[in-house]
Amino acid sequence: MYEEHIRAAARFMAENMQRSPVPMYGKGLRLPDKGAVIGLLKEIRRLVFPAYYGDPELMTLPVEDYTALLLERIEGQLARQIALALPEEQEQRASVLAREVVEALPGVQRLLLTDLDATFESDPAAASKEEILFAYPGLFAIFVYRVAHELYLRQIPMIPRIMSEYAHSRTGIDIHPGAQIGAHFFIDHGTGIVVGETTVIGENVKLYQGVTLGALSPRKGHASLPGKRHPTVGSDVTIYSGASILGGETTIGDHAVVGGNAFLTDSVAEDTQVVIRTPEPIYRERRHREK
Repeated sequence: MYEEHIRAAARFMAENMQRSPVPMYGKGLRLPDKGAVIGLLKEIRRLVFPAYYGDPELMTLPVEDYTALLLERIEGQLARQIALALPEEQEQRASVLAREVVEALPGVQRLLLTDLDATFESDPAAASKEEILFAYPGLFAIFVYRVAHELYLRQIPMIPRIMSEYAHSRTGIDIHPGAQIGAHFFIDHGTGIVVGETTVIGENVKLYQGVTLGALSPRKGHASLPGKRHPTVGSDVTIYSGASILGGETTIGDHAVVGGNAFLTDSVAEDTQVVIRTPEPIYRERRHREK
């Protein structure tokens, strides 16, 4: 029925699947639906910023009725996905967890409005707050993070990371849902930013493209967990493009400024400016080849 090379390849792949440390074949796994999780983010965005992403027909309702309708819909959809993410013996907790997340959404909206203010105040290129809501990748990544963080706090498996990796794929900004980030958070440009799981960030912080708030390479891998692996950044701090700040014991004090391309594994005191010495350029005369 099949040619020998097909049978040989199929046999080797079957052996790989049987030896795999994770399930690879057979009975369907209990997993959340990735498309449904992304759809939930879009539904929450319609709830939080209805004038920009909402259904115009539904917005003929009074605002409280509109929000109640979406909240109820989000709670039901979220409960179904949480039930799939939890171990089967715990799936009855899904409705309680979904309710807790829904109850937290007004607070998420309040924080996002401070992030919107921070973006407009900090970016002279922003023509309006409306433009930011509609077009800026930084605010979108922060929106996804703030939603995913609420699920992470409740120890809901997998779904927070699906959300954060969706934002990562859309924007190039990688914020782990476990990070703790205060109000008035601003990301400029954003491409290449990495914020690790145990990072703590205060209020009124600005990050520019290419910033890494990361961990030193753990010698023991998962054996090094749990523990604080990523830095703490105080309030009113600015970190310019390309800076790398690593390690769980590294703290950047309030009102500090970290210059571009800095590489820090030691703490910085408050009210301190870190500047990297400009490399000395060398100029040479360029000789053209004679024809």
